[in-house]
Amino acid sequence: MADKNYYEILGVDRKASEADIKAAYRKLVKQYHPDLHPGDANAAAKFKEVNEANEVLSDPQKRQQYDYELDHPGMRGGAGGFGGAGFSGFSGFGDIFSEFFSGFGGGGGQASSAARQGEDVTVEVKLSFLDAAKGCTKEVRYTRNEPCASCHGTGAKNGTAFKTCDKCKGTGQVRYTQDTLFGRTIRMAVCDACGGTGKKITDMCPDCKGKGYVRKETVVTLNVPAGADTNSYIRKKGYGQATRGGEPGDLIVVFRVEPHKFFKRKDRDLYIDLPVSYATAALGGKVRVPGLDEPFEYLIPEGTQSGTRFLVRGRGIRTRLGTGDMYITVIVEVPTKLTREQKRAVEELDAGLDIRQSAKMRAFRDNVQAMYGVDPYKK
Repeated sequence: MADKNYYEILGVDRKASEADIKAAYRKLVKQYHPDLHPGDANAAAKFKEVNEANEVLSDPQKRQQYDYELDHPGMRGGAGGFGGAGFSGFSGFGDIFSEFFSGFGGGGGQASSAARQGEDVTVEVKLSFLDAAKGCTKEVRYTRNEPCASCHGTGAKNGTAFKTCDKCKGTGQVRYTQDTLFGRTIRMAVCDACGGTGKKITDMCPDCKGKGYVRKETVVTLNVPAGADTNSYIRKKGYGQATRGGEPGDLIVVFRVEPHKFFKRKDRDLYIDLPVSYATAALGGKVRVPGLDEPFEYLIPEGTQSGTRFLVRGRGIRTRLGTGDMYITVIVEVPTKLTREQKRAVEELDAGLDIRQSAKMRAFRDNVQAMYGVDPYKK
């Protein structure tokens, strides 16, 4: 049933080519995927809607029937039209997910197999700046529906008290056939007699009461790789919600990295503001700069101006993809309080300096004199 405008959902024209539809779909998948919006029901709904639209418009035959229904609102296609064509029937998302959202585990999503796949569990974990940068081991505790050990997730006593479903013959799916304007259509659906498991329980498991799972706390130890950042994640296959007769979903651990006192980062590079004295900036000298493992010496050149940034190769975050650099921004700090003797010494120093020794002051003076005929530094 053409009760939704799939072209508007994907943001394309009705004359859009297959390439245009594919490009629009990829963009929206990346924008609304649930892994990037844990707990966001609106994003999940939008994601499902986008997949539904793509499944129809990317198939020439389905698109032709859909276009016909758009132009003839009173007509409906097979098995209720496209109302049932949604994310559960989508089969091409795995490759795109792997391309866009590889995370650290390299694993992507995969097409749902009706009711036989359990739901994913998303857990947010905080990491200190250094743990994220250098890598660490993290223990994650959460509660989930865990496969029942007594019945091996079947829901049947001892894992054997069941028989093959008579309706679906053990496939877990039933086929519906219907004639339409464009010929005969065939639609597969979850078997309502066995819930998609392909098995009928003859004697329920006493521990899980036939559900195939029990509610328990699960503990998972993760090896967080160096370079983890906010919104990066690890996927642990099979550690999500269990479902009777099917595979459990996955555990998705999303990281939130806490800020550091003086380090900032961009990808693998580190940034640090380094306060130095006036004397060090003017005369030059060695300072000890914090590193991820230990401080290191760095030579500040003579005459360094406040705000000057220096690049130190290989002092950033070390990951399996490479090592970043460190950027040091020098901040010249002027003392806020001076003794009488210190003030006198500064005045004597200033009196002995020539403005030609200060390029920016000299340029500023020349410009002001050209505009107003006055020397801004004359006392």
